[in-house]
Amino acid sequence: MKLEDLQGGGAPTLGEPLPIELGNATYAVRGQLVDGLQTVEHVAAWFRDNRHRFAVPLDDRDLLRTNDRDLAATRALRDAIRTLTGVAVGGGDAPQEAVETVNQQVRAAPRWRELSWGGGPRALACGSVDRLATARAEIAQQAVDLFGGSDIAQLRACHAPGCVLYFLKDHPRREWCSAACGNRARAARHYERTRKTP
Repeated sequence: MKLEDLQGGGAPTLGEPLPIELGNATYAVRGQLVDGLQTVEHVAAWFRDNRHRFAVPLDDRDLLRTNDRDLAATRALRDAIRTLTGVAVGGGDAPQEAVETVNQQVRAAPRWRELSWGGGPRALACGSVDRLATARAEIAQQAVDLFGGSDIAQLRACHAPGCVLYFLKDHPRREWCSAACGNRARAARHYERTRKTP
């Protein structure tokens, strides 16, 4: 099988930080929750589509070796991040299980930077275990930094009709996860106003 032939699970890619992007791999279609990481192929395709964002490069061989263990670990991290994001947005105490899932994944793959001089000096990120585990650890580390840092105050849930995605409010006027959700919300408000007018 070729990497470009892998079919993703339809999860939206909005350019949010990696933890939020992974959390948004559970999304809604016509008000029904959809799991965008149902199969090993979906997980490999998600990492393929986001691999340019990781410090440790994921090559085609890494992604084609994705297995059931990777599926379970990625889904567990995604679910923990969604739980923690919901708590961060809505308030309350985070379930210890979600916190521990993130921490386990952070500890799974130590990484470091090495110097490379071929074609000029540059630093390369390296990992001591398989690169997919290293990529998940990077997402988990970013989740730790997000939930433990000042950006947590900017986390928002999209309030467009039927949307279940989260985003970082990176602009004072931003209220939705995407322009499409903003258009849907405005159209719904307009419809309600015109429906109530005699």
